[in-house]
Amino acid sequence: MIFDSYEAYRASDFKPRVCILGSGPAGTTIARKLGAAGIPVVVLEAGAREFSDESQDFYRGTTVGDPYFDLDITRLRFMGGSSNHWAGWCRVLDSQDFEPKAWAPDTGWPISRADIEPYLSEVHDILELPDFRPDVPISDDIRWVQLIKSPAVRFGEKFADELDRSKTIAVVLNTYATELAGDGKRVTGARLWSNGQDAGSFSADYFIVCTGGLENSRLLLWSNQRSNGGVVPNATALGRYWMEHPTFEGGNAILADYSEFEVDAVNEAFFSPTLAAMERLQIMNFGIRLIETPYAGVKSLIADLACTAPDAAEWVAYQLSQNLRCAAQLYVAWEQAPLASNRIELSKTDVDHAGVPRIELHWKKSPLERRTILEGLKLFGTTLIEKDLGRVRIMDWLAKSQDYPTDEELAGHHHMGGTRMGTDVTKSVVDANCKVHGMDNLYVGGSSVFCTSGECNPTTTITALACRLGDHLSKIITV
Repeated sequence: MIFDSYEAYRASDFKPRVCILGSGPAGTTIARKLGAAGIPVVVLEAGAREFSDESQDFYRGTTVGDPYFDLDITRLRFMGGSSNHWAGWCRVLDSQDFEPKAWAPDTGWPISRADIEPYLSEVHDILELPDFRPDVPISDDIRWVQLIKSPAVRFGEKFADELDRSKTIAVVLNTYATELAGDGKRVTGARLWSNGQDAGSFSADYFIVCTGGLENSRLLLWSNQRSNGGVVPNATALGRYWMEHPTFEGGNAILADYSEFEVDAVNEAFFSPTLAAMERLQIMNFGIRLIETPYAGVKSLIADLACTAPDAAEWVAYQLSQNLRCAAQLYVAWEQAPLASNRIELSKTDVDHAGVPRIELHWKKSPLERRTILEGLKLFGTTLIEKDLGRVRIMDWLAKSQDYPTDEELAGHHHMGGTRMGTDVTKSVVDANCKVHGMDNLYVGGSSVFCTSGECNPTTTITALACRLGDHLSKIITV
């Protein structure tokens, strides 16, 4: 059942056991799991069926620190959430991403990759993916990895008919939970805003916050402030350890033969480091995206390489005599270490139309991030030399320790952390089952529970974690 207002929903007399806030990949996946188990669930979606400027305005905020996207541009507020502008890139976090790294404090998860493996076949059906191929070693330091581009599933479109027909799932559009109330052990209710006005209070046995990697923290911070700590009783880490994937063009490559690498349907190849290389260099995970340069651009790249890297000129000259025709751009997206100083706060001066403080995002890249992209490109270049596959030229801004460019991608629009998973209540917000520490009936879904970011796009892992949470709740909630 889908309702366009809380008033219409209330008239239906539907009685849910579970309330999910948000209809993005996490919220919709959990709702479908619970509904299939016969557990009545209501999904409150702040937006409508389609995009609107009025709804999107609720997402305005400010960023303090490094240049970043406008906060009302980097996510979407309507049915299906930010899956509506998802590009479709899929890969699951590596096994090593779940493990602590001695050189990077506060890394490591309370679960392992094995804990989400049982749900990957279900995730493949949801995201319409073929099976992932195993990584292929290129050297002791670099491995070829597979990113799959799915049809970019829009959850609000793909599952609309199923949700509308469901007798156990009710989706209520244009309805925003402005705050949760709690007594330090349980959420006792929610305050709602629907179609531009206060819609009163709402209660359910369980609440699952799936409003996104920024809004999850915002809602819980505001709720905790309003309830004097009654919603997140252990709130030291709430809003903290927020992460993104910095993304920049880091260099170019001259290649002897582009066909040496397996490429995808758009002729791109992807590479990441081995754990041994990361440990040796004490860097984070990274992904290099190899994009073939059209032949017309190769000549200038060769000339530039010959001027800036004389040692490579001899190899290039030899390859030219062998009819060299290949060059590539090297785009790098990499893992940001979790830092408590990267955080979401509530604005002290600006509120949305419902009176909720807007977000103030504090975000800066650390020296470890800078070292990761530089050493990562050097590592890739060394591998190409050792295998006689090519030569790498690192961009001047990076090689000469200049500022990051401001006219490139900047980051991946990947919002992770803020309600991270863990066992230490001073450094995490939820436990291994995504339940808020100290609360009996409050859970969090989505990438805000990520402890570390890895190097890959988060949607596949978000969906796997949502399947796992839905399965867990289906076992503990009686119908």
